[in-house]
Amino acid sequence: MTGQAKAGRPNQLLRNLNSKIASIPMILTAVVIFLGGTVWTVFYSFTNSKLLPRLSFVGFDQYKRLWAAPRWIVSIENLAVYGVLSLIFSLVIGFTLAALMDQKIRFENAFRTIFLYPFALSFIVTGLVWQWVLNPEFGVQSVVRSLGWTSFTFDPLYTPSIVIYGVLIAALWQGTGLVMCLMLAGLRGIDEDIWKASRVDGIPMWKTYLFIVIPMMRPVFITTLVIIASGIVKVYDLVVAQTSGGPGISSEVPAKYVYDYMFQAQNLGQGFAASTMMLITVAIIIIPWAYLEFGGRKRA
Repeated sequence: MTGQAKAGRPNQLLRNLNSKIASIPMILTAVVIFLGGTVWTVFYSFTNSKLLPRLSFVGFDQYKRLWAAPRWIVSIENLAVYGVLSLIFSLVIGFTLAALMDQKIRFENAFRTIFLYPFALSFIVTGLVWQWVLNPEFGVQSVVRSLGWTSFTFDPLYTPSIVIYGVLIAALWQGTGLVMCLMLAGLRGIDEDIWKASRVDGIPMWKTYLFIVIPMMRPVFITTLVIIASGIVKVYDLVVAQTSGGPGISSEVPAKYVYDYMFQAQNLGQGFAASTMMLITVAIIIIPWAYLEFGGRKRA
């Protein structure tokens, strides 16, 4: 019996050998570049590196300077506002569009293409387009005033207190189409018998969605949340294209802060410290979710 078990182990190791060999470059890339780069970044965040990395340790001084910088505080506040609203509105708008599309409407393919098309554009193009649309001289404000509402004011990109909402509008325009397609794929996977049973029982459609369909789409929602969250944390090019962080520093975000300090201010230590804080933020979100998602499943 023991001999058979030992003989079975090599067979298991040799199973799908080609796929395992093919995955070696990807594994090495992930370990060397991602893990190695992460360790290297955290290590040099405790140094006083300027233009080039150097072993001049200063302890937590870079982190003290980071959290004492008004620009970094503003970037964190902007990311929090942008992130929360982006998650909420992306899911609500995307699911609503998917629910409407799931009603077997005419020209569904055309509508799906129209809604998804903005996602094919880069954030730079999207940012420039919405910079023109929101420009008070020839954008929405100008068009509405030309129709007779001369007192109408809508210039979010030039108002420091609401500029992050102008960035949010462009992000929603580009990203909700993808969310709609993911949700629509999940809705199309729902058994038709569930809808028939709910109609027979006289259950309102909104209750069917809320208490039956949405809980069944939990994996789709988790995948969508991960995709949206990854885009939120690394938002950079959209801000640069629309506002360049302005007016002043009112639309600053962490990724832009890192880039500016590493490549423009030539202060690698400060940029590494900011990068490490972004990494810690992501870890605080991802690790509990992964533990609940996979650890709980194993226990069950």
